[in-house]
Amino acid sequence: MTPTLRPTTRRLALLLGGLAMFGPFSIDTIFPAFPSIGAQLGADPVAMQQTISVYLVAYALMSVVHGPLSDAIGRRRVILGGLLVFAAASAGCALARDLPTLLAFRALQGLSSGVGLIVGRAVIRDVLQGHDAQRLMSQVSMIFGIAPAIAPIIGGWLLGWSRWPMIFWFLVAFALVLVVATWLVLPETHPPASRLPLAARSLVRDYAAIFVNPRFQRLAAAASFNFGALFLYIASAPVFVLEMLRLHGRHLDETQFAWFFVPTIGGMIVGAFVSGRAAGRMSGDRLVRIGFAASAIAMAYDVVYNLLVPVPAVPWAVLPMSLHAFGIALVFPVLTLAILDMYPRQRGSASSLQAFTSLVMNALIAGALSPLISHDARWLAFAAAAMTLVAFAFWRWEAGSAQCESLRSDGADLPPT
Repeated sequence: MTPTLRPTTRRLALLLGGLAMFGPFSIDTIFPAFPSIGAQLGADPVAMQQTISVYLVAYALMSVVHGPLSDAIGRRRVILGGLLVFAAASAGCALARDLPTLLAFRALQGLSSGVGLIVGRAVIRDVLQGHDAQRLMSQVSMIFGIAPAIAPIIGGWLLGWSRWPMIFWFLVAFALVLVVATWLVLPETHPPASRLPLAARSLVRDYAAIFVNPRFQRLAAAASFNFGALFLYIASAPVFVLEMLRLHGRHLDETQFAWFFVPTIGGMIVGAFVSGRAAGRMSGDRLVRIGFAASAIAMAYDVVYNLLVPVPAVPWAVLPMSLHAFGIALVFPVLTLAILDMYPRQRGSASSLQAFTSLVMNALIAGALSPLISHDARWLAFAAAAMTLVAFAFWRWEAGSAQCESLRSDGADLPPT
């Protein structure tokens, strides 16, 4: 039976936040188990890094389908189907006895895990508009932000209590809980009258139209590069935490990932809270400028610290991650809603293509850039700072273009851009 009553904003925020969490859980809970999985399956650290990149590649490829599929058959069906596939894939990971099997089921996890985040964004824009949508997006971001902080901690606890397959059984249980919650709480927010037919030719045409839109390119690039600077450290966490960070002169162990993730995600949660409170009181442009200013300060500190201190130590080495995450949380809701508002009839497709852009970036970071530079804290700092600078450049480009368009609409005599 499909719910017909719209849930309260708080219940919807909790559900959509939970749905967005199982993607990060898929990445971060297994970080503490990298050494034990590699030892049992005969995989070196570079091979283990591919458990992240293969997941992200599959996630990116399927992300272009989740949104249009929800535009065609409804949000609720797609979310429920993705959760069930994810539960089955997680069980396959738990039962894997060699690396190729593990990678295959990790890919299946990636194919299904995007439904919560991608379709959830479309749900937000289905039910709310303007500042209300920004507030709900920020609330979901606050809940979503908890996942990367607690996931490696949960993974470390489970590893201390049992063997590494228990981490994947935990993901099975989490997915099944979300199935029940979605079935009971989430109504269908995209009614049949608003649905679009799912045809390959029209899908390709629509995607091409969105992708070649210069405004979409600028907004998506700004969001992707900005988060990519933080994701570089997340993807490098097994090396950064276990081999680089020191506490009282000693290496951290697999139970101490909280030293990195709690401050980082704490900054994101605070930023999401501020973004929600600022909705309707402060313009989106000003929020974005404050967010990029926070990220710039964080990355400048990161570079200087790693140039001056040869051995990074907590808490000083993770402070810039916290401030940068705060800045991301201010910027992301504004950029995402701007993209969704460009295509009111194709919000699922717009959300999918934005996610695809970000996920391709993250897959390249996890599969290529992180293994190349994660052994040196200085290179991590340089690369993160460069990505933040590129993100800001794209935002300034978009802001300048929008200002020119506004002046033209007011009759100003401006040269074409």
